[in-house]
This record gives sequence, structure tokens and C-alpha cells, in this order.
Amino acid sequence: MPSQRSISEAEKLAAEKLGDIPLRRDQMAAVANIHRAASAVRQHLENSVLRGSDLTWTAFVVLWVVWVWGESETRHVAEEAGISKGTLTGVSRTLESRGLLRRSGHPTDGRLVLLALTEEGEDFMRRVFPAFNEEEAFVTARLSDAECRGLADGLRRVVLQIEEEGEDRRKSLLNGAGPSPRRSGRRPKG
Repeated sequence: MPSQRSISEAEKLAAEKLGDIPLRRDQMAAVANIHRAASAVRQHLENSVLRGSDLTWTAFVVLWVVWVWGESETRHVAEEAGISKGTLTGVSRTLESRGLLRRSGHPTDGRLVLLALTEEGEDFMRRVFPAFNEEEAFVTARLSDAECRGLADGLRRVVLQIEEEGEDRRKSLLNGAGPSPRRSGRRPKG
């Protein structure tokens, strides 16, 4: 379901609200549109191809990560999928109950859990991913192939900036303080 306001309306309202505050507006627009595009694409894919497979975006991403990376430790899957280990536990149990994913103990460290696709999971991804990719083509239909490559390259550079420089920047902004633990909507005590 798309946002109540169009992207043009949102941009106009933001410009009015921010007025003459000195900001780096092009960078603000880039980050805002990364967020808006990611949300719009996720909603479209969940409400189209993934709905037909009775999958959430998060469940599909978990399947994708394990499909591409092969058998992996849960902590690596959670990190790559951008979710907490607690969220992964629920998602992986659901996928396991559907016969798509297999959870097993690590052969040398009993504290670790490994995830792998079952044969049914492999077949599922080979069958569903082409339909998913058709929707990727749909959501990028207003871009040429060269523009898609340019966009992908630009977004890759955004990710690399954060991967390579983000931790130092975070420490400098927070005087070396550690990152906040992930919270599930809870407010800090105090």
C-alpha cells in the first residue's frame, strides 16, 4: 500500500518545514529517497509475488541469504539479513515448519546453530526467484539498463562508505561510546 502522500507532496512539505535551515539538501534528498524507495519496493514485493508464496519480506531475505551463502551460522544470517537474532529465531522456525529450512547444531560448538535450505527450499527459491526478479524489473521499469547499473553502483558506494568509515564516524560522534543494543520498541529505563 503506497504512502498517503506522493513523493512530490512529501518533498514540498519537507522544503516548507525546513525553510532556511542550513542543510546539505541533496544528501538529505538522497537518503530520504533511499528510505522511500526501499519501503515502496518492499511493500510492492510483499503484496505481489511474496503474497502468492505466503512469505514476508524478512522470510524471503533469510531464504535468499541462506540460498546464496549456503549453510551458515545464525548470527551471520541475521547480520546479512539486517535483523536481530531473536527475529531470525522466529522466522527460521516458521521456515523450518514449512520444510524450506533446516536448523542444526554446529559440529564443533554446541552453542551455535546452522541454517541450510532443504531440497524443498532449494526448489522453492529456483521457482520463486524468477517471479521475484520480474517484479524487480517492474519496479525499475522507468530506468534504462545503464541507469539501473548506475543506481546500483551509487547505492553500493553508500554501503561501502558505512562499512568502511561508519564505525569510526559513530565513535567520533559519540565520544567512543558503544552502539546502543537493539531494542524491540522498548524505551530506555530512567
